[in-house]
Amino acid sequence: MEWYVYQRGSSPIRRVTRKRHYRMKRLLWAALILLIVAGLIWCAVAFSRINSAETTAPMVKADAGVILGMSMWGDEPSPGLKERLDYALELYRSGAFTHFVVSGGLDHPDYKYTEAEGMKRYLAAHGVPEDVIYLENQSTSTYENLLFSKAVMQQEGLSSAVIITHDFHGRRALEIARELKFTNPELGVTESEVMSMFKYKTREILAYTKWKMQQLSL
Repeated sequence: MEWYVYQRGSSPIRRVTRKRHYRMKRLLWAALILLIVAGLIWCAVAFSRINSAETTAPMVKADAGVILGMSMWGDEPSPGLKERLDYALELYRSGAFTHFVVSGGLDHPDYKYTEAEGMKRYLAAHGVPEDVIYLENQSTSTYENLLFSKAVMQQEGLSSAVIITHDFHGRRALEIARELKFTNPELGVTESEVMSMFKYKTREILAYTKWKMQQLSL
C-alpha cells in the first residue's frame, strides 16, 4: 500500500501527475541528447566521406569530360568555376577524354549566358574546338547536372565519362553518377585556391545529407 503525505488542498492524483510530467521531461531531454549525439556522429562520417574523394588513378581514356557547373559572375565563369575548367583543360590535353559535356543552367534571369554557355565560351577561348563541346544548360542541381548530362551523352553516342569538379564535391558527384548508372564513371577533382573550404565543406555536409535522404527514395 502506498501512502501520500500532502498539504491541505493537494491530492494523490496531482502528485502522480507531477511524477509523470517529470518522467516525460527526462525522456524528452534524453531523446534530445541522443539526437544531438547522432547528428554529430553523422557529421563526422559525412565529413570523412567528403574528404575521401580523389582523382581516379590510373585514369582510363573516356569519351567525355563532364564538367559540373558553378556560378557565373556576369558574362564570365566565377573564379571557382575557372578552376574546374582549367583542370578539365589539363585532363583533355593529357588525352583523358575527347569531348566535353558542360553542365549548368541560368544563374540569374538577367545573365546573358547559362553556366554551360559560359563554360563553352571559356573552353573555346582556350583552344578547344567548339564541335567537341556539348551543352547541358537546363540543370539547377548536381543531380540534374548528371541526369541531363547522361541524356546528352546518349544522344551524342558517348558512353564513358570523367566527372570533373572540386575535391569537396567529388564524393557526392560520383555517388550520383553511379546511382544514375553511368558506365564505370571516373572522377577528376581539383583543389581550390579561391574558395573558403570551411564554408564549402560545411555546406557540402548538408548537401551530402540531403543526397543520402534523396537516395533512399530512388
